[in-house]
Amino acid sequence: MTLPRRRFLHVAAGVVALPALIRSGGAQTYPSRQITLVVPFPPGGSTDVAARIIAEKMKPLLGQPLIIENVGGAGGSIAVGRVARAAPDGYTIDIGQWDTHVGSIVFNLNYDLQKDFEPIGLISVNPQLLVARKTLPANDLRELIAWMKARPGEARFVNQLAAAQVSGILLQQLTDTKVTFIPYRGAGPAMTDLVSGQVDLMVVQSAAALPQVRGATIKAIANLSPLRSPSIPDIPTSDEGGVPGWHMAGWFGFFAPRATPKDVIAKLNGAMMQALADPAVKARFTELGLDVAAREQQTPDGLAAFHKAEIEKWWPIIKAANIKGE
Repeated sequence: MTLPRRRFLHVAAGVVALPALIRSGGAQTYPSRQITLVVPFPPGGSTDVAARIIAEKMKPLLGQPLIIENVGGAGGSIAVGRVARAAPDGYTIDIGQWDTHVGSIVFNLNYDLQKDFEPIGLISVNPQLLVARKTLPANDLRELIAWMKARPGEARFVNQLAAAQVSGILLQQLTDTKVTFIPYRGAGPAMTDLVSGQVDLMVVQSAAALPQVRGATIKAIANLSPLRSPSIPDIPTSDEGGVPGWHMAGWFGFFAPRATPKDVIAKLNGAMMQALADPAVKARFTELGLDVAAREQQTPDGLAAFHKAEIEKWWPIIKAANIKGE
């Protein structure tokens, strides 16, 4: 065999082996550069706070920075769409939640919430709180319902996300009351206006509300969970307040684009689970009113099953109410 012929065969063999080399080498070297963690809302909201806490703990575990990128608009669907279209290499992921991966069906999406993402793991299950401006006469849910019945349509109810609107619609149906929805782009700007008294009521994840509740700039009316939360045991549930069945839970989970390699998902999941086991992270989450997800729900399969159940529960309700994104 001539020398050029040998060289050709050697090069050809290398080309054939390249995909396998990339697959095996990728598993060993990922991540080799910074990872972008897309937060689908403006800074200051509960999603942004939780993302920054866990990203900080994951950085040394992965050996690369996790850069937070806040991308607001359209209930988080713009940001999630960007992740859906990103390269499936593990370098662009998002912190998703009910609004972005369940409730955003209210928008005309150009991606599929069920098929275009790989679940990495469930981070936390978050109590949703009904909070009110501090000057509102009502101090609990029963007093609030009485106040609303005496003033049909006067209650200014923040509609910052689909979860808030669904919660408000269910409240009206369960109590025969009427509210006026005030649209906002995110929890941060809405909370500013609640504190200043420009709106009356808001349903929001506890992480965004507790600092203001504890500072007495707003008041907590009810926890929209079936049971009191271990992280905020002093806030009564909606069932206790006389509106049984008015339940809405938030959650956080990491998602990657569809077809992201399983070994990359495993690497991200391992860092996430290790971060969630850190006592400092647990303490910070408790301080914010976030309940760390059960260990079995932290796995990719755990989030997949949880996400499927949420879609099956809420999509029929959203469609029946004919809720549309604003």
